[in-house]
Amino acid sequence: MIHYHGCPLSGGTFTQRAYAARHAMISFANQAHAELIIEHCQSFTIDNGAFTYWKQGNSFNLDGFGEFMERWYRHPSHDWYCIPDVIGGDHHDNAKIRAAWFNTVSNAIWKKGRPVWHLHEPLEVLKEMVVAWSGVCLGSSGEYSEIGTQKWWSRMAQAMDVICDEQGRPRVQIHGLRMLDNTVFSHLPLSSADSTNVARNCGIDKAWNGPYAPKSNDTRALVMMERIEAHASAKIWTGSNGFTQNHDLFG
Repeated sequence: MIHYHGCPLSGGTFTQRAYAARHAMISFANQAHAELIIEHCQSFTIDNGAFTYWKQGNSFNLDGFGEFMERWYRHPSHDWYCIPDVIGGDHHDNAKIRAAWFNTVSNAIWKKGRPVWHLHEPLEVLKEMVVAWSGVCLGSSGEYSEIGTQKWWSRMAQAMDVICDEQGRPRVQIHGLRMLDNTVFSHLPLSSADSTNVARNCGIDKAWNGPYAPKSNDTRALVMMERIEAHASAKIWTGSNGFTQNHDLFG
């Protein structure tokens, strides 16, 4: 499993240390230290930033994202990117923006992208993506926007039943958006996951109650990264029934 850490951190030599031999997710919506991170990380993926723009009440710049991808998609450390999506939109809205993106970029850029399936969209849409693509991103949205709730796990179980074969092996590579939490990804056969957890929380003192409390934000960030990376995703999906019984996540 690849652990993609969101950006930015504090910059400078610390960013070089933090991302050396690690994997980063660069957001189009927040490009601070992007060049520095890309220079030093092992590999990186690119988030289209749609969730950030949506939270800020701003509209997404499709052409601007196209220019951004044109700059970075050929970089030897670039893995893939999230194809533009509409947060809160239905599957028709997302089909339209994928079509618009297809008509905006070159075929080479298009091929490096992965579509986002939102949990509130029909499972039929997910089935079509599994057939058509080699990788799919899973986004928590609508009534399933809060990761880790009983409702979220129930919907995720339905999605896994669609994605995985009879042996529990995913038919495509799965990326969990905002799912870089070992209480989540250790139960799912994800190829990768991301989160800005480290960047957002390394400076919060109350997160460090216990016998070991690093004094600097930089040290805290490194400790958090190491703790996250100590865990891996599940190897297979055990099925909805076995999942409920084995992990007791549904209350």
